[in-house]
Amino acid sequence: MTANRMPSVLRHGLWRTVCAASGGLTVSGRWRATGACVVVANHSSHADSAVLLAALPPATRPVIGAAADYWFAVPTRRAVATSLIGVLPVRRSGDGTYAALLAAAGPALKAGRTVVIYPEGTRSTDDTIGEFRSGALRLACDCGVPILPVAIAGTADVLPKNGRYSPAPMRVQIGAPLDPHTTSAPQLRAHVLALREDAGAELVDRYALAS
Repeated sequence: MTANRMPSVLRHGLWRTVCAASGGLTVSGRWRATGACVVVANHSSHADSAVLLAALPPATRPVIGAAADYWFAVPTRRAVATSLIGVLPVRRSGDGTYAALLAAAGPALKAGRTVVIYPEGTRSTDDTIGEFRSGALRLACDCGVPILPVAIAGTADVLPKNGRYSPAPMRVQIGAPLDPHTTSAPQLRAHVLALREDAGAELVDRYALAS
């Protein structure tokens, strides 16, 4: 194992353990991306990043694009973001937002890594999927990499925004890579919605079997 993969392997193992203790995690779908790619996922919980780090292959060395104004405003959060998650600080508003995203994520993609973006821009409070911003697609186009839709289900039950932690089953559904040049933001959102419907149905079935 190369030294530059070690942090990703350690994070993968850590968050798999945390997810197992938080209600369990099921991952469906085959990872079909080769080399660097941009992963887009729905976002309703701080648990989303932990679940993705547990679900994505550690060999892809994933990093998470997350709000700089939240994760890097407080020293404790900054320490968690840099050491346990691997956060790329992304500015969410103001002039030069996309330029900042490209500056943060471009080198990681050039190095062959996977960059995770939450195109809704913030966590949902009602578990619906908001409109997707176009930055992730533009990033994939400019860096010449595919975009990979991924859906997350169950994390809002574990750690809702402004809510309390409560263990519950979680699921990640991995889709097929898409060409960012021929995919629009609404189409990308539709892919994630369809994947999330499948993931949610699987969780309902698991609850029914357990009851």
